[in-house]
Amino acid sequence: MLWFSSFLKDETGATAIEYGLIASLVAIAGIVAFTATGNTILTAFTNISDDFCTAVGGNFTITATGEDSCTY
Repeated sequence: MLWFSSFLKDETGATAIEYGLIASLVAIAGIVAFTATGNTILTAFTNISDDFCTAVGGNFTITATGEDSCTY
């Protein structure tokens, strides 16, 4: 029983757990921010590709691989 009470009073590792929680919150915030930025960048590049394709007289339709998106 003595070992159990000393185990409850032991605070070693508490700081590591706190830093782990902070790191996980920063990672989650980063994932959310990068996901939102990624969608914005994808939309921007899709619009640029459409403009270039239209400028050379093509018809732009985005494909899964990105190949043959501009047809004439």
